[in-house]
Amino acid sequence: MTALLLAAGCSSPAPHAERPAAGQGRDVRAADGPTDHRLTVAAAPEPSATATATAGPAGSGRRAHKTELSISSYDGRTRRAVISKGPARGGTSQHPSASPASPASPASPASPASPASPTSPTPSAASPAAPHDAAVGDVIASAPAPGAPRGLLARVTKVIGETDRGTEVQTEPAALNSLLGDDTAKGTVPVAPSSFAVDKLLPDVKVSWSKAGDVHVGPKGATVPLGSLRLDVGAEVPTSKDAPASATASVSGFVQVAPQVDFTYGGTGSAAAPGSAYLGVSGDWTSGWAVKGRAAATTGAPLRIPFAKLHADPVLQVGPVPVVVNLDLTCYFQISAEGHVSVDVQQSLKGDFKAGGTFGLAKGWTPVSSADMKSTPVRASLTTDGSVKTALGAEASVGLYGAVGVTADLAPYLRGEAAGSVTADSGTGGVQAKGTWGLYGGVDLSGTLRLQLSIFGTPVLQRSLPLGSLHREWKLAGGSLSS
Repeated sequence: MTALLLAAGCSSPAPHAERPAAGQGRDVRAADGPTDHRLTVAAAPEPSATATATAGPAGSGRRAHKTELSISSYDGRTRRAVISKGPARGGTSQHPSASPASPASPASPASPASPASPTSPTPSAASPAAPHDAAVGDVIASAPAPGAPRGLLARVTKVIGETDRGTEVQTEPAALNSLLGDDTAKGTVPVAPSSFAVDKLLPDVKVSWSKAGDVHVGPKGATVPLGSLRLDVGAEVPTSKDAPASATASVSGFVQVAPQVDFTYGGTGSAAAPGSAYLGVSGDWTSGWAVKGRAAATTGAPLRIPFAKLHADPVLQVGPVPVVVNLDLTCYFQISAEGHVSVDVQQSLKGDFKAGGTFGLAKGWTPVSSADMKSTPVRASLTTDGSVKTALGAEASVGLYGAVGVTADLAPYLRGEAAGSVTADSGTGGVQAKGTWGLYGGVDLSGTLRLQLSIFGTPVLQRSLPLGSLHREWKLAGGSLSS
């Protein structure tokens, strides 16, 4: 995902309008008819086969099309970029660090208006009349590039000059409707499991995945379905204070997910906003986990134990335009307990989920959340008095070009409770137990729509909007305590 996928601008009507844009190509759409502006949505092809795209400034009449331009460097602090034709110039030794604020970045002067510093690109001796690779008003839509590891969507506000690596420009944030215009697009694209960078937060975490032609087998010979990513983990949790010294409490299990990115753009609506838009994450989910022992009672918030963080920057090819989606997942265990309950429970769960935000001219941005899951208890045992609730979940965020748009927390859980009394007779040595116990499965899904969804070109949200709390629970087993 580190390969460049760039869209950079064509000319504006002023100083450089008379020249054709460098690397300009033809429009690429699903249909060329005068009234059919549907764009295909698919995973971007391999870097070697991927063209870049550009659109002219508003009113220029130049629609998004493929080009041969690329980003040589970008500084996130000053928003300066160097645009070149073809591969980035100057060799890898002259490229800036991937960190936007790197002091060694060749595009990081003290301020946007300051003269070039010793580390800034040196303007070449080219003739002032020589054409630049970009002009004021051009729109840049880039896949991950040097200095912009999560992609870039920006408009050129000033052409600073030529350097030994290309044209240095000043930019400002742009919106997708400046590229997609009155076109429409809708698609769901799977995220390749091999594209995720995985940061293991606990020592006993195993990662396995499979894709066409490259299969990694999961633990204990369990084959991971095609397109799925699986994480297996085991961890000890704090035990109850009154538990015997030999007592332990542990949680173990696995999460298997096949994530997909859902993207919709509905063409130009009123007030220059798209008629509709949608961004979300969905997919198939399978998990299984076991809880054993007497967990310590929790006060306040449940005990949450993250065990892995995952990140991917899949690039969607929306017609000629590369759209960079930033996807983050944090997988975790969560446990809460009351009283003195000891458990020996194992559960498996399977289903699908969807979380995102949808835009319409009448209602603005509204949340979307759903989860359809079914669970099966493999074994269940609870003793004494109290309750325990465990979850094996994932917190996800999805955005575009580094701007988070949706966060979602999917938490399938298992809840057990026992209520009753235990009486010991010191004379006879007998023990009597009376009461009831129950075991329940469930799923919680919550999240937030963020201000940054305005990147579609829609009106800015005045506040973050909750996805709404989706809560479902079902009984798995139950009985009475008696002896």
